[in-house]
Amino acid sequence: MLSGYNCAQAVLFAFCEDLGLDRNTALKLATGFGAGMARKQEVCGAVSGGIFVVGLRHGRGEGEEKAVTEDAYRRVRELLGRFEREHGSCLCKDLVGCDLNTPEGQCSYRERDCLHKTCVCCVRSVVEAVETLL
Repeated sequence: MLSGYNCAQAVLFAFCEDLGLDRNTALKLATGFGAGMARKQEVCGAVSGGIFVVGLRHGRGEGEEKAVTEDAYRRVRELLGRFEREHGSCLCKDLVGCDLNTPEGQCSYRERDCLHKTCVCCVRSVVEAVETLL
């Protein structure tokens, strides 16, 4: 990962230069999305980071037509589908298989080396998928 930053931060950070986004702003923006949104283990942080990137590049801005939203949605659905096919789920709780809100779950995460065996792989696959969607 990126010097201890979470999955959402790692993905968004990878695209800062392409997006013209300040790195510190990107890291702050994505902070709450790690571990499936503040350890709620909902949508994988890497996926959330990828959605940020798609939105920043293809999202609907002020004064733009609603069709822009539909195009962004299409790209996000493609990202979600690709991730789900590759990893079996878009949910952090399914991907890591432990409760990150408990000391036991955090211990299991470390003992099974989920950071390297799961999370790094998820970040890599999202970055690769987003590169094809941009």
